[in-house]
Amino acid sequence: MFSGIPVTGIAMRSGYHLSTSALGIVLACLGLGVAVSDLVWGLLTDRYGDRRILLIGLTSTGAVLSLMAVAATPADGAGIVALGAGLLVAGALGGSVNGASGRAIMTWFADGERGLAMSIRQTAIPAGGAVGVALLPWLADVYGFRAVYALPSAFCLLAAAATWRWLHEPDQPPAPATAEAALGTGEKAGSGAGRAAEPGTGPAVEPGVGRSPLRRWDVWRLALSCALLTVPQFAVLSFTAIFLHDVKGGGATLASVTVLIAQIGGGAARIWTGRRTDRRGGRRAYLRGIGALTGIAMAAAAVLTGAPTPVTVAALAIGGLLANSWHGVAYTEIAAMAGAARAGTALGLLGTALFGAGFLTPLLIPAVLGHTSWPVVWALTAALSLLAIPLAPGRPRATGPAR
Repeated sequence: MFSGIPVTGIAMRSGYHLSTSALGIVLACLGLGVAVSDLVWGLLTDRYGDRRILLIGLTSTGAVLSLMAVAATPADGAGIVALGAGLLVAGALGGSVNGASGRAIMTWFADGERGLAMSIRQTAIPAGGAVGVALLPWLADVYGFRAVYALPSAFCLLAAAATWRWLHEPDQPPAPATAEAALGTGEKAGSGAGRAAEPGTGPAVEPGVGRSPLRRWDVWRLALSCALLTVPQFAVLSFTAIFLHDVKGGGATLASVTVLIAQIGGGAARIWTGRRTDRRGGRRAYLRGIGALTGIAMAAAAVLTGAPTPVTVAALAIGGLLANSWHGVAYTEIAAMAGAARAGTALGLLGTALFGAGFLTPLLIPAVLGHTSWPVVWALTAALSLLAIPLAPGRPRATGPAR
């Protein structure tokens, strides 16, 4: 739903008779729905458990999409209000998946396994997105928007059935926060991956473990820096089709291929980086590095806007790939900082920040485009990626003598 519907932007703009600015508002409703609900879902998950929240969220999201398929298509005379409201509610209910599935990872896996497990969980997002990107634009052109909403509805209900069948609470409660989880960098004593501790010092421990993540500035810094890294991701996802159509004369197929490269490549990168940071540590350093690389790639897209289409597409695909590659590491990091018992709240905060950026990006880009040009749009996404580097929290300091 979240990745596939924006790529139907060309058909949506013509079918619902929307301007580019109105299209941006409608697409932003998906991100707004998740942003306003994600933290609430995270708090509810910590209280009631991931299984119950997933069942409620997936079933209700499928029901809303089914209702849209029946009553919110161009054939039904639906306009911007009905379309925006439907996507807003679908996003708000679908946001339940973020904190609940992330807390399940923290509950079931030990700290040395969580990076890979969380990255596999996060890779499900671009994998599902790839299905949406491949199928929904084609369905919109051939069968209309009833099929566009019916397909993700069916997938939501299938996911709810899978949750009912296979996802249960573990027999033992979540492991308490440890120094390794507090460190949040994946570096473990004796692994040889991190910097050796100086004599007379203990492990670097994050202050405040056990407190609410909402009261910790380092947690907020991580969430806000990741929000900045989200801007190029949503820019490529939401506006590649419009850019290629309006500037390069390309069709939906070219846009789908570009976004698919970003989605599939980003998904593969999530698994690789999750396993690497489990073994070597350095999750925070990795996030800062991704900020630099994404900034460079999007700056290249800005410079190469007038280049031949394959060159421009390659720059956008690489930028989108990088912007899709860090999520598993970030979710693992913020959950480890909070500890398993408060992981739902921390993940909800991160989801709110990310989808808040997802809400603002489709509003920001048409406004910038209305006064400037596409090179400025891509340059802005590059600048925001680079701003994430100093905002991200650094390595925790050692706290004193080892005991």
